[in-house]
Amino acid sequence: MMRAQGMEAIRAEKVVKSYGTTRALNGVSLEIEPGELFFLLGASGCGKSTLLRCIAGLETPNEGGIFFGNRDVTKMPPHQREAAMVFQSYALWPHLSVMKNISFGLEERKVPKAEIERRVEEALAMVKLEGYGPRGIDAMSGGQQQRVALARALVVRPKCLLLDEPLSNLDAQLRIEMRREIRRIVKEFGLTAVYVTHDQEEALAMADRMAILAGGVIEQVGTPADVYRNPHTSYVAAFIGETNLLEARITALDPVTVEVGNFSLQGRITKVGWQPALEQKVLLSIRPESLRIEEGGIIPAQVVEKVYLGSCIQYWVETPCGKIQVVEMNPHRLYEPEDALRLSVDAMDVVILAH
Repeated sequence: MMRAQGMEAIRAEKVVKSYGTTRALNGVSLEIEPGELFFLLGASGCGKSTLLRCIAGLETPNEGGIFFGNRDVTKMPPHQREAAMVFQSYALWPHLSVMKNISFGLEERKVPKAEIERRVEEALAMVKLEGYGPRGIDAMSGGQQQRVALARALVVRPKCLLLDEPLSNLDAQLRIEMRREIRRIVKEFGLTAVYVTHDQEEALAMADRMAILAGGVIEQVGTPADVYRNPHTSYVAAFIGETNLLEARITALDPVTVEVGNFSLQGRITKVGWQPALEQKVLLSIRPESLRIEEGGIIPAQVVEKVYLGSCIQYWVETPCGKIQVVEMNPHRLYEPEDALRLSVDAMDVVILAH
């Protein structure tokens, strides 16, 4: 079975990339550990795909450098980087068989025919498509085509696997199945992988670590749990999962206390080095599942809308600080629109952010 020839770290140093007057990347620095499944996330136009293309060698930075281990690959052509890319569109040739699509990169490298056949069968086994070599691409489902695209990337035995929104063309159930497959392949075969997506659920389910980009800069890097629990900015809080963002005012510093609507809450600061001042306006991030419906809660609320999802119920409620979302897990009773509630939240679940 294939093994990568030594996992490789990937490093971006102060990378700048412009297209005319548009600066897609603005001094991005990033370190990806060997064997890590690392995600680049952000809204359209944030720079994530541009950064991936710079790592792949499909774009050359205007400034800064890309390093694979100790090698400076900034100006090295893609085929010399020992990285393979899987595209959103799969980029398969419909007139060629599965085997011919997968073997293309090996033929370009002048690998002997017997070795090509052996490695193609090996790659097909890795993506669980044994025996599919003679089939035509146009006779395969979207999920099977995605596996062929993965096999084509893996057959060249890369040290790094680069994936650009590879699951966006699949239906919901196939996406979930392929998430597991991609993570299995990366870990089982010792690859360093960089994965671009705008789907935060995909990232939370798969990533070892992630970077969230906005406007060509990195807003935050961390594990899925750390980024979800400890967002540093309102953009990150809103982008990763769902949250309630509320305007508030600092009324005390030890412990940090805010006034929001007509009540007070204690909270915590997650961004190292930032300390708000008394009376400063701030934003609160409170995850919907952190709010509890209970008698004696500090926040009065009235149900406006509910969505029943089986294992949980989403409520939208009106409060003195505006309309917010509450998610109740494993609910034992249903509240209806116009029902009055009271809500509680722990200080650990109230994240205080710069306005």
